[in-house]
Amino acid sequence: MKRSLAIAAGIVLGTFTGVAQASPVAPSFTTGTVTSHTESTTTVSESIRQTNMATGWTYTVTGTNIDIPDTPALGMSYTQINPGEAFQFSETYMGPGITGTTEIDRTITTNTITDSLSVFTQ
Repeated sequence: MKRSLAIAAGIVLGTFTGVAQASPVAPSFTTGTVTSHTESTTTVSESIRQTNMATGWTYTVTGTNIDIPDTPALGMSYTQINPGEAFQFSETYMGPGITGTTEIDRTITTNTITDSLSVFTQ
C-alpha cells in the first residue's frame, strides 16, 4: 500500500515539474599559453677499487728451438734442439697473492634544461 502511494505521488509531482533541460557551458577563456622552464643539476661521485688475487701459483715456459717436456717444472733444465741456432726462451713463475689493482675516482655532472610551451585555443 505504501509503495503504490509513493509511485502515485511521484507521477503527480513529475507532471507538475516538467522535464529537466541541459544548459550549454561556455569556457571562460578563448586562447592562452603556458610556459615552463626547469633546470636541474645532478652530480655523481664514484670511487671504484678492485684487487685481483691469485690463490695458487702459475708456471709458464715458452720458446722456440727449445726442448720443453710435456710437464715442465720450476727449476728444470731446458736444452736447445739445434745448438748454435737462434732460440727464444721465457720462464714465468707467479705465486699466490695480489696480481693486480685498479683504482678509479670520477665525478660525473649532468645539467638538464627543459623548456615547454602549451597553447590553448577554443
